[in-house]
Amino acid sequence: MEASPFYLRRIEAARYVRERWGAPCSARWLAKLAVVGGGPQFRKIGRYPLYSRADLDAWIEAKITAPRCSTSAPA
Repeated sequence: MEASPFYLRRIEAARYVRERWGAPCSARWLAKLAVVGGGPQFRKIGRYPLYSRADLDAWIEAKITAPRCSTSAPA
C-alpha cells in the first residue's frame, strides 16, 4: 500500500493491519489498547482517535518475532 498523509479512524486502522500484515486486529482491540497501553500511537481530533499508517507499521514491526524453525527454539 502506498503511504498517505491522511489518518485512519479506528475501524480503518484495524482493517489496514489485517490486510497489510495479516495480523488479527479489531477496532475494539485497538480501543482497549488505547486505554491499557501497548497499542500503536494515535492522535485525537475531538473524540475521534486517528492512526497513521507509519505508526501502525512501527507497532506491528515491534511485535513481530525473529524467524524460528520450531516453537521450542529460544526467542
